[in-house]
Amino acid sequence: MGACFTKAFWCSESHEIPISSSFDYSPPHQHYPIPVSFEPFTYPAQTSPRIGPILRKPCVDISTLYVLDKELGRGQFGITYLCTEKATSLKFACKAISLRKLVSQKDKDDVRREILILQHMTGQPNIVEFRGAYEDDKNLYLVMELCSGGELFDRIIARGSYSEKEAATIARQIVNVIHACHFMGVIHRDLKPENFLLVSRAEDSPLKATDFGLSVFIEEGKFYRDVVGSAYYVAPEVLRRKYGKEIDVWSAGVILYILLSGVPPFWAETEKGIFSAILQGHVDFESSPWPSISSGAKDLIKKMLTMDPKLRISAAQALEHPWLKEDGEASSKPIDSAVLIRLKQFRAMNKLKKLALMVIAENLSEEEIKGLKQMFNNMDTDGSGTITYEELKTGLSKLGSKLSEAEIQQLMEAADVDNNGTIDYIEFVTATMHRHRLDKDENLHKAFQYFDKDNSGFITRDELRHAMTEYGMGDDATIDEVLNDVDTDKDGRINYEEFETMMRKGTLDHNVQKKEL
Repeated sequence: MGACFTKAFWCSESHEIPISSSFDYSPPHQHYPIPVSFEPFTYPAQTSPRIGPILRKPCVDISTLYVLDKELGRGQFGITYLCTEKATSLKFACKAISLRKLVSQKDKDDVRREILILQHMTGQPNIVEFRGAYEDDKNLYLVMELCSGGELFDRIIARGSYSEKEAATIARQIVNVIHACHFMGVIHRDLKPENFLLVSRAEDSPLKATDFGLSVFIEEGKFYRDVVGSAYYVAPEVLRRKYGKEIDVWSAGVILYILLSGVPPFWAETEKGIFSAILQGHVDFESSPWPSISSGAKDLIKKMLTMDPKLRISAAQALEHPWLKEDGEASSKPIDSAVLIRLKQFRAMNKLKKLALMVIAENLSEEEIKGLKQMFNNMDTDGSGTITYEELKTGLSKLGSKLSEAEIQQLMEAADVDNNGTIDYIEFVTATMHRHRLDKDENLHKAFQYFDKDNSGFITRDELRHAMTEYGMGDDATIDEVLNDVDTDKDGRINYEEFETMMRKGTLDHNVQKKEL
């Protein structure tokens, strides 16, 4: 499973999701200076530090270089701290990744590749500055620019209103990131709003892309087949397992659609349903607020969400679109306030669900996760690298599973995202992890108990604040939004039934929201 290993301010893990394109290769390195070193220190001649397993360089005591201060956020792989460089007193974000969580060779290779890409891309507009990577006996440390202005959607919501012109300014910065990545030979592969932070609280603060954990270097003529990213933002060719750099433009088109309407263009109750909607490719421009959105904005989104990647607009072309250009035709008229309400609900539910999933993931043992590989191999009796329905049925019965044929078929359908009648390893692990996370009642109970500190059977406002503050989400506005959406009986607290409904459902009831408008 690929993993996101860095965040400049807090951590929110993306996961690989199981589930035709070609691209014009642009040679990297033109005009862009590439940093040559990311360890600006020397070792005393008399010492012989231990060589670290990840960086393959001498280990360093991070406390000799930086003072690690308060926790800014945490994710499945580590904790992000505010840190101060001793030599300069400058503030940075330091992500400490536990070495014992980098279990497989793939985990180690992924984080090494991420460091290379961060080093390669640093210095480009709208991309987080990379300061250095260090390693000791327990952790790998990634030191990066501190983006203290918060998350993109939170800023919009806090502002209270915004216009197409402001949406165009945001979208232009996102497309700039894609253009820089593609020009320098990188596919980002996980563009989503959470991966864009503001550098400061200033009104005109620039956006920075902060997560390159799933990024890869472009290899000329190569198609990519591993399915990674986050469900709402995945391009159709990713689900078909044959894609190139055009997927980043699709993801940016989804973000722009959300910016202008408050909801994702492709939505369903389950991830599989979301993927089906993406593969159908129907984009709604009829429901509110689209009749009042300019034709230029809709034209750009249609070109970014073109199903055929060969016909999809490129990042360079998008930057020249009349609606997106600086001082272009995007209107300064405020967008309907209903959009902000929908955006608040979308963000709030995502935050609580993400936090609950993080709690569940942290309760999965390394043995459980590692055991999935062995389980897959045991079921794949012909060694083909894929599991058929019959192999799945036989394998589950050997494990003493009491699942009915209908339930096995349901699991098969949920896992077989590309509908080829078999499940490969990535599909199997993701479907199985999903069952571990959501279909096991004990995991839902563990997550609920994490919030319900006094075991009263309810998550109170104070308990919600306490838990969310630990993950940098504890502001009153977010808590109000979460309670408003999850607390269906409106008694000011969340009972287990309400919590379970929220976890098992999709993030936003798209149809209900449209009816209300």
